[in-house]
Amino acid sequence: MAVRLDKKLVIGISSRALFDLSYENELFEREGYKSYSKYQIEHENDVLKPGSGFALVKALLKLNNYEETKDLVEVIVMSRNSADASLRVFNSIKHYGLDITRGVLTSGRHLSDYLSAFNIDLFLSAYEDDVQKAIDSNFAAGLIYTDSNVEYDTDNIDQIRIAFDGDAVLFSDESEMIFKSQGMQAFVDNEVANANKELPEGPFANLLKTIAGIQQRFDLDDCPIRTAIVTARSAPAHERVIRTLRAWNVRVDEAFFLGGMRKKEFLQAFGANIFFDDQATHLDPASKAVPSAQVPYRSK
Repeated sequence: MAVRLDKKLVIGISSRALFDLSYENELFEREGYKSYSKYQIEHENDVLKPGSGFALVKALLKLNNYEETKDLVEVIVMSRNSADASLRVFNSIKHYGLDITRGVLTSGRHLSDYLSAFNIDLFLSAYEDDVQKAIDSNFAAGLIYTDSNVEYDTDNIDQIRIAFDGDAVLFSDESEMIFKSQGMQAFVDNEVANANKELPEGPFANLLKTIAGIQQRFDLDDCPIRTAIVTARSAPAHERVIRTLRAWNVRVDEAFFLGGMRKKEFLQAFGANIFFDDQATHLDPASKAVPSAQVPYRSK
């Protein structure tokens, strides 16, 4: 019988999100695929440095060591490399002891074409077009920030910590569009008037619900996953968020209603392994402190 992944938490991550391939990508853009491929083959025994998505993958794979979540997490490395140029990535996976056995190598074809086949729950990539296609196809997907000048702690990971923005990430962009088109007062008035009405689901709603289901397998004090909402909302617009999460039967461990304050310092204190937001104004500073990924709006 064929192996099925539909009962697992499946993470699809591009090689550029998992490892620091900034130099190699610059070489590809400057000299083309032939030079890039030659370089990768010549250096296939040189271990790659961890990339922005490394900490999250390492943390999630630890779930497979708990009796409550044994063999729950599956990570698929996805690359636009050819098979011939991919050995360096797999050698690096082996070096770090990551339990990743499945991969997709497309020789330039879109990675998003294969998300359904793997039942992907979360897709992280450094390719903007792939992430956009994934979002348009109703997958939770994030465009990972890959600044090679920033090094994140990948050794001292004692707990999975995931932080989400609210509007346009966990929830739809419906309320945010009111703010953008009509201003803050119209946004607040709308949220107060609809405080008892659930916010529509956004692209990461199902992922949060899946994580909440995993958390329920553990005692509160011993849970290996911790979640946070870090939003620019403030009172009185907070109530609708809380009531929506209650309706979803979702518990978040921490919530920050910041009223427009910068998010970087709170994410750093939370110790996020990944932060998902839709706006570059929040992500640019945040990515200097914690791994971050942008959630694009669905194409209209």
